[in-house]
Amino acid sequence: MKKIFVFFILFLLGIGKSEAHSSNYKGIKLINMDVFRNGKLIGYSNYFFTHGKNTLEVKNYTKFKVKLLELTIFSISGESLEKYKNGKLISYESSTFQNDKEKYVKLQFDEVSNNFVIEGSSFKGKTSADALIGSWWNHEILKVDKQISPISGSIKEQVVKFSGAENIQINEKNYILNHYKLLSSDNNLPDDKKLDFDIWINTKNNLIYKVLYNRLGKWEYRIKNFEIN
Repeated sequence: MKKIFVFFILFLLGIGKSEAHSSNYKGIKLINMDVFRNGKLIGYSNYFFTHGKNTLEVKNYTKFKVKLLELTIFSISGESLEKYKNGKLISYESSTFQNDKEKYVKLQFDEVSNNFVIEGSSFKGKTSADALIGSWWNHEILKVDKQISPISGSIKEQVVKFSGAENIQINEKNYILNHYKLLSSDNNLPDDKKLDFDIWINTKNNLIYKVLYNRLGKWEYRIKNFEIN
């Protein structure tokens, strides 16, 4: 049971493309997201943005617990830092305690090879710079076929399908949001390892408002608030 929680939470925690198109997020200061399981608020995943002349830094703090009969069966407490220069991801670091066990990622962009060099708790090596780091602040997740785990550095392949525009209520407000399905590109994977996420994005500000999936319960990441200068 814990292994299934781990796989899907690691994906949800997280992504930034080598070209994150940070100009789409010019002036944004923060994004706060609530994390729910079976309709119960269990924690948060919050992003804080620092803009420079040609740079962008994105800090994330995520924390939540899953309890069963008052016992904690799964917990996450982590933070990460993404750095961009001229719209390109140049480094990423994360440290996460998962059930009190530490996991990590250290990533650097190598201009010579045009690859990311990754040292992670479950992967050490290189991958092409068209991959993303899993993060729900960056809508570019919907445009790539490969992502990097923000917790361990492992590489996952994906396919994204557009489902259409829908009227969605979030925090007692109605929005017209574009609905996407994010799935594993390999259909031969075991069910407990397949990606199967519903994602809703507001095209007016390029923010992801909601992420939903079902695996040993109904999980939801829901935008709480955001600030833009």
